[in-house]
Amino acid sequence: MDKLDEILKYFPIGIYNYIKNVINQNQSIREQLQEIRLRVNRPIIFKFRNYDIVLKYNTSGEEILQVLEKLCENSIYAYKNQICEGFLAVKGGHRIGITGTVVMENNKITNVKYISSLNFRIAREILNCSSKILNEILDLGNQTIYNTLIVSPPGKGKTTMLRDAVRQISNGIPTKNFKGLTVGLIDERGEIAANYKGIPQNDVGIRTDVIGNVDKATGMSMLIRSMAPDVIACDEIGSIEDIRAIQSAMLSGVKGIFTMHGKNIEDIKRNIEVNKLIDNHQIEKIIFI
Repeated sequence: MDKLDEILKYFPIGIYNYIKNVINQNQSIREQLQEIRLRVNRPIIFKFRNYDIVLKYNTSGEEILQVLEKLCENSIYAYKNQICEGFLAVKGGHRIGITGTVVMENNKITNVKYISSLNFRIAREILNCSSKILNEILDLGNQTIYNTLIVSPPGKGKTTMLRDAVRQISNGIPTKNFKGLTVGLIDERGEIAANYKGIPQNDVGIRTDVIGNVDKATGMSMLIRSMAPDVIACDEIGSIEDIRAIQSAMLSGVKGIFTMHGKNIEDIKRNIEVNKLIDNHQIEKIIFI
């Protein structure tokens, strides 16, 4: 079963047949499609990297509920905590974003009712996509890595690049005589390893320990205390808590590879907290995608 078929199995028969017909007319969709967006009483939209296709099929509220029930294995209550986080993770590494009417109690989300939109983000690994930038990340003489920050605008592949870099650093790279390192990966929103029932659906390497569904600062602290990583990795740093945790890790001798949103060095400097890592020479390499 390919990546798209893993998604389509959750759709009601009407949507399933319609989408399959569209794909049969254009097989390139199968490899290039990034997202399928369903909205109540609105057309289904296929999202690609640089364009959208609006389908002539309006999704009903009943169909949205049917999809949700399949995603939750007919027990929506059992998935309530995930729904309150705004997404579900399913086998294959795919994530489904959820919006609706939020119920708050004591400043905490306790439920999401009247689900109105579902966004299926199709998980796609691109193996070895990080090979070129690894020439900059690896410190071969010391069999470690440089503390590295990968920077790109949203949607340009920094998370995919990070995932593959973690995989290669973890596995080791015989062609470079680089031995694998123990990596602690903080996967706050499930976009890197894409754990499903605790098991990574994406290949993040044989020496990688993944902690998910936790904020980056807490995750770093837990991994350093319990798993003794050589390297920590996480996506989209920026908060003061993130930076303090990174500084603490580096003082413990742990190396790091991180990402953040941005286009150029000026964007980095606008983030005062991240800029502290650069001013203190704790970030040794910055890679722009």
